[in-house]
Parts: sequence; C-alpha cells; structure tokens
Amino acid sequence: MNAPATLEINGTAIDATFAEAFPMKATRLVITAHTPAWAMNAANSLTGFATSVIGCGCEAGVERTLAPDETPDGRAGVSVLLFAVSSKELAKQIGRRVGQCVLTCPTTAVFGGIDPATSRAPLSDRAALGSDLRFFGDGWQISKMIGATRYWRVPVMDGEFVCEDTAATVKAVGGGNLLFLARDTEAALGAAEAAVAAMRRLPNVIMPFPGGIVRSGSKVGSRYKGASASTNDAFCPSLIGLSARSELGADVGCVLEIVIDGLTDADVGAAMTAGIAAASGLGRAAGVLRISAGNYGGKLGPYHFHLHELAAGLDGSRA
Repeated sequence: MNAPATLEINGTAIDATFAEAFPMKATRLVITAHTPAWAMNAANSLTGFATSVIGCGCEAGVERTLAPDETPDGRAGVSVLLFAVSSKELAKQIGRRVGQCVLTCPTTAVFGGIDPATSRAPLSDRAALGSDLRFFGDGWQISKMIGATRYWRVPVMDGEFVCEDTAATVKAVGGGNLLFLARDTEAALGAAEAAVAAMRRLPNVIMPFPGGIVRSGSKVGSRYKGASASTNDAFCPSLIGLSARSELGADVGCVLEIVIDGLTDADVGAAMTAGIAAASGLGRAAGVLRISAGNYGGKLGPYHFHLHELAAGLDGSRA
C-alpha cells in the first residue's frame, strides 16, 4: 500500500520521509544492590558519557527498574542497554564501565541480561564480565557454577562483589530518530518530552541523549578537515534564509530530535510509533507543527523507518 503524499494528525504534519538506522552490537546488563537507590547510582554512573558512538565509544541508557522477583539474586535492580559499532568495542566498553562504575559502587552485583533462549535479537557473541574483573580479587576470588552459568565472587571492603562470568551480546539497531518542528522552545520540549515518556514505557529500547533529547542534530561531514560530523543546518531555525539546505518555514522556532537504539528493528519502529502518537496527540494547537526524521538518502544504513507507515492508523490521522 502506498503511503499518502501528505498526512496530518491533529493538525501536525507528518513528513513523507524516513529515519535511517544502522547495525550495532548490544547487550543488556542487570545491576542489583542492597537498595534500589544504590542500583540506580551504579546504572547512572555506568551509562554516563554514552550519548553517541561518535565521541563516547558506546551509546547506553537505563532501560527500566526491576523488582526483586525479576533479578537473579532477588534484590532490587536496574537493567541497562549498551550499544557499540562492533563486538570488540562493546566488550571494551562493558569491561571499563562495569569495572569503574559497578564494581566500585557499594553492595552491587551484575549479571548478563540477554537470555539466549528467548532473545528475539540475533545472538552475536559473549563479552567478558567476571572473567576479567575477577583479577581484581588478587587471587582471593572464587568461581562458582550454578547450572551451566559461572559466577565470580570477588572480595571487596563491604563483602563480596558477585559478577556473572560473561554476558551475551546481540545484533542490534541504532540511529532511529524523530525530529519535532515546533512553534517555539516550550512547544518543542513539550512534544519531545511526551514522546520520550511514551517510548520509555516500551522494552528493549533506549534514548541515549540527555533526558532522551538532542538539540545538536548532526549531518555527516564538515567543511573543516578532521571533523566527521557537523550541525544539521537544514533544521537550524537561526539559519532560515541563510542555508540553502534549510527545510524550515518561518513559523518554526525550535527543532528537537530523539535518537532511538533498540535490540531489533521492530523495537525501534514500535518506539518511533509511540513517539509520533504522543507528540502529535498534543497537536498543532500546542505548537507542534511537523514531525520529520533524518536520513542520508539510504546510503548510511539498511534500516529505513518510514514515518507514514509508522503513523498509519493512529488516532486523528488523515491524508
């Protein structure tokens, strides 16, 4: 079925375009602790400085909090997702971040969160957890097998740090995105915040930028040597009438973006649909003028999320 040339929901125009995403490698880690607050302290530290693989090495975020009956050791926990461009880089980021941010955090333990038996995402490899961190025990560490899984008990000053030997990694999808074109900053923030809140209710996805939102949307390349990315001038309101690439009308005063990483393309698509529904639910009356997406003409990645297909059937939509 061909998508209509124009689509509106509550007066908000949905652009006839697509978000372009690319393959990544990912894992889920489950962090537990004596209290929910300490589990979250470790999770927030581990996922810090992890907004973009361009400069951070990985993209990471808190997926959700976990009740004691959802964790391997029966304590309160937090699940985090980490994404990188290769298995090697993902393994490096896991080792560094768990070693510096979870091992160091009072009362914590960490486990792999991908179940190979039930994962919908294709398995990729296994990354080291306790198999490397055990050396911190300086010979006092103890290995224990429970079923087919190996765990390590490393003595630390508040007792023992328990860590699963390895964590399964999967083939994943990064770079799904939505652009919210609004009348002013307040309207753009309202749309983007509503979209992030809706997306966070779904499993298997993260929005890695601060609060889930990015204002410095980028394009590939730059006029300056050595810079791999630069400002997306097509969506900068201050460049209306100056940049030949501008895609904005004079009524647009602010543009904000959400980037979505997911364990599968279906997860990314579901999150984008939820985001479109939440933002367009506010409608043009709230200053949400258009919803668009960023792509590179299909040349960057094999996953193309067409906005009209995602929005088809949402309440209030009309061609």
